[in-house]
Amino acid sequence: MTKIEKVLYTAKAHTTGGRDGASHRPDGRLDLQLSTPGSSGAGTNPEQLFAAGWSACFLSAIKIVAGIMKVALPADPAIDAEIDLGTAHGVFGLAARLNVSLPRTEHQSAEALVDRAHEVCPYSRATRGNIHVAITVVTNGVASQLINQTEEIHR
Repeated sequence: MTKIEKVLYTAKAHTTGGRDGASHRPDGRLDLQLSTPGSSGAGTNPEQLFAAGWSACFLSAIKIVAGIMKVALPADPAIDAEIDLGTAHGVFGLAARLNVSLPRTEHQSAEALVDRAHEVCPYSRATRGNIHVAITVVTNGVASQLINQTEEIHR
């Protein structure tokens, strides 16, 4: 486990009612109704929030890595994140698929960017070795599954 040496930001939320409740921040910048996945409730659920958070963080990691590697990114990079909630051996668990779209990017460069981003993204680091993660890279109509891990594959 890596201990944080310098805190850069702390996110805070107050949640009541669990999956059928609400979550908010005291400053009003977040005010969500929550609903159980698959229910008719009007709110979002933790898995949707996780998908949004991880995909945003991962795309930012790609941008940082592209700057370091001096690789030009297209104006419209995108990530479609899918988070599965399920059971295995009688306990709840998660699985994730990140589908990274880098149109007009040379495929080998895109794969290198995504692989490096997976090493540095805090969400990827937090889940590494804990859940099944599949990452697919799509460029110019070419798709490749870059990562399909059930166990830790990086240092």
